[in-house]
Amino acid sequence: MVNRKTQKKGRDTQPRGRTVRHLRADAQRNLDALLQSAMAVFATSGVHAPVRQIAEKAGVGVGTVYRHFPQRSDLIVAVFRREVDACVDAAAVLAAAHKPGEALTRWLQRYVDFISAKRGLAAALHSGDPAYDTLPAYFQKRLRPALETLLDAAVAAGEVRSGVKPDDLLRAVASLSAPAHDGDPTHARRMVGLLADGLRYGAKS
Repeated sequence: MVNRKTQKKGRDTQPRGRTVRHLRADAQRNLDALLQSAMAVFATSGVHAPVRQIAEKAGVGVGTVYRHFPQRSDLIVAVFRREVDACVDAAAVLAAAHKPGEALTRWLQRYVDFISAKRGLAAALHSGDPAYDTLPAYFQKRLRPALETLLDAAVAAGEVRSGVKPDDLLRAVASLSAPAHDGDPTHARRMVGLLADGLRYGAKS
């Protein structure tokens, strides 16, 4: 019979911290790949695409998908939040790399990309499923402050006119990002570019 005290002591001598960090890093990479792949599959095949298709694209097993996301709605919520967070994170990166007006313009174009990605989730998000009830609030809580910070900085620098409300700007970009009738993928970016130019009219500088 194995001596339990000896067994426990032997386990305790292992570099547990190093092992845990390695496993966590692997798990995080798998999760990132899974969410990225899910977004790509949803965009092309819809939110009801087979889980196996998502797993294969991510290079993980189907069991990994279900271990992280027991329900399909769990995966869709995670994908939506990831896209929101990426859009928010872009605001700080752009603000650090560009002048306020340019940072705002570039972020609005980044928001166009978010809307395009979100379109792949539309069937689920508008299904009435209570699993998605918290997402509109999450969207507002995260995205609005990010835009407001960029907008305030651009106004303070005299590069954008004052009096523009963040919520109005979010809605305007969403409206301009509707798919073009001729399928032109550059249409939304051109329209939002015109909107950004209009924001400069009446600026202090």
